[in-house]
Amino acid sequence: MRFEIMRLDDVDGTAVDTTVVDAASVNRIVQQAAAIGQRILIRPAEAPVS
Repeated sequence: MRFEIMRLDDVDGTAVDTTVVDAASVNRIVQQAAAIGQRILIRPAEAPVS
């Protein structure tokens, strides 16, 4: 499963950066964001259209 991770602006909460990663990478990204106090939004990525 893949997840979309959006880095959010500290002032107004708008998405400033988006990346799609596999499930194994989510934990690492969450830990990095927590370490620096970064706000992120994680949601399942839409499946690509075949």
